[in-house]
Amino acid sequence: MGNGWHEWPLMIFTVFGQCVVGGFIVMALALMKGDERAEVRQRIIVCMFGLWVLMGIGFIASMLHLGSPMRAFNSLNRVGASALSNEIASGSIFFAVGGIGWLLALLKKLPSAIRSLWLVLTMVLGVIFIWMMARVYNGIDTVPTWYSVWTPLGFFLTMFLGGPLLGCLLLRAAGYEGRAMRLWPVVSLLALVVSAMMSVMQGAELATIHSSIQQAAALVPDYGSLMAWRIVLLAVALCFWIVPQLKGQQPAVSLLSIAFILLLVGELIGRGVFYGLHMTVGVAITG
Repeated sequence: MGNGWHEWPLMIFTVFGQCVVGGFIVMALALMKGDERAEVRQRIIVCMFGLWVLMGIGFIASMLHLGSPMRAFNSLNRVGASALSNEIASGSIFFAVGGIGWLLALLKKLPSAIRSLWLVLTMVLGVIFIWMMARVYNGIDTVPTWYSVWTPLGFFLTMFLGGPLLGCLLLRAAGYEGRAMRLWPVVSLLALVVSAMMSVMQGAELATIHSSIQQAAALVPDYGSLMAWRIVLLAVALCFWIVPQLKGQQPAVSLLSIAFILLLVGELIGRGVFYGLHMTVGVAITG
């Protein structure tokens, strides 16, 4: 029993990856509007570098989970047949297409028409990446605490929580002030409400899941308090983002940075709980 902290490489990989996908979608939509000055669009491209830094950190963390980084390529041996191979392949394609397109755009070697195609394609690849990530866990029917709707829902909620904040942080750093900057907090706020409801419903469901040798509710004894701390951190992060806008001001980059750090901590707590809930069927499972 524990809180899943021993899986910290996977916690970083999944949370960072989901936030990056969401952040890319936010920045891509800003670029696709096409009503900003050329210098602002170029600054957005420059600031997009932050996404690839976070994605790189996530992939490095995932390799640490393998024990020996030299075995990383072995994870691609069964693409199409293995959920893990599909996850790594889809993530690598998202990273490669997004990163190469970004570099070409940064060097002003990407024509406008192709740039739009690159943005749309990368957004789609990002969503596929998160789905494949969820299937690694949601597809294991011998782990009842993961084999449920809560797994993909939780992964996509991280995208809707962290993605808009990360994207708006980088857009703010680029000097972008489009109307969407006032709409994205609503998306994250709705995601927070759904996430809080999910935590309560999942907590109640854990009491009904057990095998002949193990009780799901006992896997993470501090489930309630940990999830409460998570929700508090997420709420504070969103307050730092939303309150200045309610006063008719755009939040400073420094304030958004603090908000994103708080959000990351909250989501990492939630992901630690997720890994702590790992259990196998055993002799029998009911619930």
